[in-house]
Amino acid sequence: MTAIRLSVVVPCYNEEEGLKELHQRVTAVCRETMGFDYELVLINDGSKDSTWQQMCELSTLDPNIVAINLSRNHGHQLALSAGLQMCRGERVFVLDADLQDPPELLPKMMEKMDQGCEVVFGQRIKREGETAFKKASAHFFYRLLDRLVDIDIPTDTGDFRLMSRRAVELLNSMPEHHRFIRGMVSWIGLRQEALPYERAARFAGETKYPLSKMIKFAIDAITGFSVRPLRMASYFGIGFGVATLGLLLYVLIHYFTGNSVDGWTSLAVIMLALGSIQLFVAGVMGEYMGRLYMEAKGRPLFIIQEVYTSPATASSSQHVETAANE
Repeated sequence: MTAIRLSVVVPCYNEEEGLKELHQRVTAVCRETMGFDYELVLINDGSKDSTWQQMCELSTLDPNIVAINLSRNHGHQLALSAGLQMCRGERVFVLDADLQDPPELLPKMMEKMDQGCEVVFGQRIKREGETAFKKASAHFFYRLLDRLVDIDIPTDTGDFRLMSRRAVELLNSMPEHHRFIRGMVSWIGLRQEALPYERAARFAGETKYPLSKMIKFAIDAITGFSVRPLRMASYFGIGFGVATLGLLLYVLIHYFTGNSVDGWTSLAVIMLALGSIQLFVAGVMGEYMGRLYMEAKGRPLFIIQEVYTSPATASSSQHVETAANE
């Protein structure tokens, strides 16, 4: 496999409205910065619109495009993992297809990497086009994650970053299925620096991360990098143990002083609280056990159905039976 100087990796899901604009802007900045020594790796993550057809059309016209079609919708993090496995660049530029993260920051990231950085990540100082709830929940999530995990995951960052081939190979060597890539990159270590920027609104289409996916993503992030939720059982046990001793002391004092002990309503509330805590702890343990079960199966991270490149670089489409972290 011939190495090239730069790979731009972009996962896409139902991005037909903005794909041509993405291609135009990425191509402009790459040719200005790298000449023609780059590739644009577009991953179709089971889109239901014409995203794949547009990818093939763009690839036919532009020999720098590599279009990858996954067998189904695997999710953003696994689609990105597929692109990172397939790309050939000495440096890898990760970008979302919605153009909220400007590809025009590539030259500044390249400058930082020329100075010795292994990873240059974009850090948001402003977020346009997002609801107050989305901003508040993101702010809360990153601060909570920072308190729970044992590694330093920079706040207000996404997957928008430039990585060296060394960092990408280390990332590709990690086999877990429930992936939180920005956390995995932080776990690697090496020299990493932030590039502050203002995040724009989506160029077109709607967000692919509704509340349900955001919650799942947050759970994957927390359970993938921290066992502290499991310790909640011990904390709850100690707390309610102390509360029980206090209640017992209260009952004994009233008993020996000849006063009747009221509080059946309080007792019922306590029973309900204890039951809720037990179910919560059981749910947390179930999340971790479920992840162990999925990892133990050893299934491939993703399946690639087809890789399409320009007829100028390949005589026909390449069909890959299975491609994953083998």
